[in-house]
Amino acid sequence: MPVSRIAIGSAGEASQPDALKAALAEFISTLIFVFAGEGSGMAFISVGANISGGHVNPAVTFGAFVGGNITLLRGILYWIAQLLGSVVACLLLKFSTGGLKTSAFSLSTDVSVWNALVFEIVMTFGLVYTVYATAVDPKKGSLGVIAPIAIGFIVGANILAGGAFDGASMNPAVSFALLWSAGRGRTTGSTGSVH
Repeated sequence: MPVSRIAIGSAGEASQPDALKAALAEFISTLIFVFAGEGSGMAFISVGANISGGHVNPAVTFGAFVGGNITLLRGILYWIAQLLGSVVACLLLKFSTGGLKTSAFSLSTDVSVWNALVFEIVMTFGLVYTVYATAVDPKKGSLGVIAPIAIGFIVGANILAGGAFDGASMNPAVSFALLWSAGRGRTTGSTGSVH
């Protein structure tokens, strides 16, 4: 975009009804999006936390295995369940929306698959490290109390850092299901991410 097309605006613009209405719409939309997305993630993780640890992410399960908190056999069972759960979720979304294609991650211009892979590895590592340090590690002490906040912050930071490049999945089960369902059904024309 040429610099000559950039407009600063005037002080009076901030008090115009259409600008205030648009800002209010952005506030409400962002509030609902973040509250629903992050809140549902926190709720679903809490639901399974007492039974399975609430991993909901094969990378977190792998971290728990490497840390000696879960056996390989149980980890494999979790991975299978996580992949199947994600695929079923995409099928249910497809069915309940009348066949619309579930949102898939998209790469920004000049971002290759390999670039996106590096982004995902770094972002997922940061997420797993945070989850392990605050929620899984038996030496965490009282840090478990702040686990949801710390995890929410790293997810938010990763979305800001990588979302513009590849959608910031940070979850191999989600990526697997969305890629699996890509090409099935009508497209909504939107892209997005689910954590």
